[in-house]
Amino acid sequence: MHKPGDVILGGLFEVHYTSVFPELTFTSEPNMLSCQGFDPPGFRHAMTMAFAIDEINKNANLLPNVTLGYSLYDNCATLVIGFSAALSLVSGREEKFLLHENCLGTPPVVGIVGDSFSTFSIATSDVIGLFKMPIVSYFATCSCLSDRHKFPSFFRTIPSDAFQVHAMIRILKHFGWTWAGLLVSDDDYGVHVARSFRQALAQSGGSCLAYSEILPWGENSAELRRIVEVMKKSTARVVIVFAHQIHMIQLMEEVIKQNVTGLQWMASEAWTTAAVLQTTRHMPYLSGTLGIAIRRGEIPGLRDFLMKMHPDIYDRNNNGNSMVRQFWEYTFQCRFSPPPSGWLQGGGALCTGQEELANMETEFLDVSNLRPEYNIYKAVYALAYALDDMLRCAPGRGPFSGNSCATLQKLEPWQLMHYLEKVHFTTPFGDEVSFDENGDALPIYDIMNWQWLPDGSTKVQNVGVVKKTALKGEELRLDEDKIFWNSDSKQPVQSVCSVSCPPGTRMARKNGQPACCFDCVRCSERKFSNETDSLECTSCPEDFWSSPQRDRCVPKKTEFLSYHEPLGICLTTASLLGTFICAVVLGIFTHYRSTPIVRANNSELSFLLLVSLKLCFLCSLLFIGRPRLWTCQLRHAAFGISFVLCVSCILVKTMVVVAVFKASKPGGGTNLKWFGSVQQRGTVLVLTSIQAAICTAWLISSSPVPYKNTQYYNDKIVFECVVGSTIGFAVLLGYIGVLAILSFLLAFLARNLPDNFNEAKLITFSMLIFCAVWVAFVPAYVNSPGKYADAVEVFAILASSFGLLVALFGPKCYIILLKPERNTKKEIIGRGTAKS
Repeated sequence: MHKPGDVILGGLFEVHYTSVFPELTFTSEPNMLSCQGFDPPGFRHAMTMAFAIDEINKNANLLPNVTLGYSLYDNCATLVIGFSAALSLVSGREEKFLLHENCLGTPPVVGIVGDSFSTFSIATSDVIGLFKMPIVSYFATCSCLSDRHKFPSFFRTIPSDAFQVHAMIRILKHFGWTWAGLLVSDDDYGVHVARSFRQALAQSGGSCLAYSEILPWGENSAELRRIVEVMKKSTARVVIVFAHQIHMIQLMEEVIKQNVTGLQWMASEAWTTAAVLQTTRHMPYLSGTLGIAIRRGEIPGLRDFLMKMHPDIYDRNNNGNSMVRQFWEYTFQCRFSPPPSGWLQGGGALCTGQEELANMETEFLDVSNLRPEYNIYKAVYALAYALDDMLRCAPGRGPFSGNSCATLQKLEPWQLMHYLEKVHFTTPFGDEVSFDENGDALPIYDIMNWQWLPDGSTKVQNVGVVKKTALKGEELRLDEDKIFWNSDSKQPVQSVCSVSCPPGTRMARKNGQPACCFDCVRCSERKFSNETDSLECTSCPEDFWSSPQRDRCVPKKTEFLSYHEPLGICLTTASLLGTFICAVVLGIFTHYRSTPIVRANNSELSFLLLVSLKLCFLCSLLFIGRPRLWTCQLRHAAFGISFVLCVSCILVKTMVVVAVFKASKPGGGTNLKWFGSVQQRGTVLVLTSIQAAICTAWLISSSPVPYKNTQYYNDKIVFECVVGSTIGFAVLLGYIGVLAILSFLLAFLARNLPDNFNEAKLITFSMLIFCAVWVAFVPAYVNSPGKYADAVEVFAILASSFGLLVALFGPKCYIILLKPERNTKKEIIGRGTAKS
């Protein structure tokens, strides 16, 4: 079909969907190839371009004073015919070329709208691109056509498969489908989309392909049977199909034969709106299908334009060989006489031209779902706006060499391509049209859902949109309430290789299987994961521990010898009881300070000894409670000094007992002058000062500090005091031990003294208890972890303190309180004299 004009635009459309190649012989005539199978939607595509050009010519604001014409060709769904048509558009229709000295005038066409197939567009653009002829496709989606080095003049108003692939993956992620099968057609469209899909899926992560198969062309029942068996055996419930309508028709025959149900189909734009598959035979299997569809648009006035189609109108410019005649014969099942040359059309009554198109129910007039037509409409307007921008160029301000502008008289296709790259306009439907650096328009797709209604009818419902904008990037919007699911639960199917790992676990990939197939391994101790499908478990901070569910970190339990636990309460009670007893004994001794038993053997030392024992009981409280810096530093110093003071008093008492015994012998009186009250106090002070010096040096050089120990238990923090300097601690204990052993030896040697000096026996017994407790303390302390080490030390302090208190002061209190008659000087001396 042709229409003259000042500027001609070319078009390539699939008006017939098959062709017949004659058997070639030496006598056969060339160009006897014939097209069959009239396609009303394909013819509507061609007439949409004619309508757009007619609308532009009527628009006074767009290309004023310029008339657009067109030259439309049928590719008959055959590569060789489509390629020949493209070459005819570029070279012109004239049979003879007149040579002129100067080549003037416009080229045969300045731009081409088409082709519909990716393979055809690749072949056409590969050659036509050498001449920088703009080609704007409305249906070729192969992402390979975005390669500007191979196809520098290719543009398109349909999104590329790259975006369609991303849209599919967005839908997979939205519904949590991580395990899917992929079917593609055996052509450039399928090969490139399969490669692009695998790459995009790997980059996005989280989803895998259970299988990937190629659908054959033509009748290949064995291969189709094998593919359906793969689908049937697979655990993947989602099947993604990037193929043409004919592939799906052949595939569904085998699916129906094997009765493969329960699959969630996802359709590419090539067959999303295929009415031939929306039948009562196919819908039990295909209902619920989600598909990517070309953006639907509104083209006001198109139906009225189509209603005016008539053979007589178009015969004037097309020598009787009009596509309209073919359409007329197909629609009214008649034929013109004679039939058009080169077209094989069925017989029937003769066409009169008086038939009424308005009385026919034909797919050709259905403009309720304009999708490819909308892209064609945008493609024509893109070329028109580019041409308009070019002709509005101000002389001397042009973009070409010398700031020149292009003109219709010397128009070169590459000049129009320059303006086409920068074109930007808005359609009456509200969509913006522009091209990026690869010639791709801003992508937008409708998301369609195949619905099987209760009355048995079918409906393809728009349930969302996926698009890419300059500001927001990729955007997916779904109205899930409108989606029909082909399942008993009316909910989306579950299609996963492995169930998602809950928080508290991590994914462990199965050997030899895709990343989506994994086991869920529980996080180890001190690690957690708080997200679904975590790849790794995260370690908790040092002071935290993983919860029993391993889904979060909880503060570790703290352990120390507390006042609130039974052990701490018992030790505290014992400490306070010992302090109270000391106070009571001190009160008793104060009250009976003038009696002989109190005054015997230096009552001052007895009072000092009671005070030191009281300090020993009280210092044990520093070992209970949460360790702090001051308690750590004070506990051992107080313990060391208190016990040295106590043992020093005992040692001096023992020495006094021995000295008094020796003084009772003839010539021994001089020994007592070295053991007067001043000497006794001085000895105690000196011995205690040595311990104080040891403690001071220890605290200055390497002071004990609180420490959070995490080595004893995994889930607990043990608060303890580290001694700082082990040598300092050893010297402190060693000094106490030396004094205790010395006191024990002296008392042991004096154990057989007369009864009036029997305190040596009490000292011997008390020091025996003291040494036994502290000898047992060392191994128990070393082998007790955490708070139990403090408990052992407190127990040793209390046991030795009680031993000294009971052994030294128990008998005296017994005499004072219960046997007062024995608390006389005569009684004590008398017993001693009797024994002598």
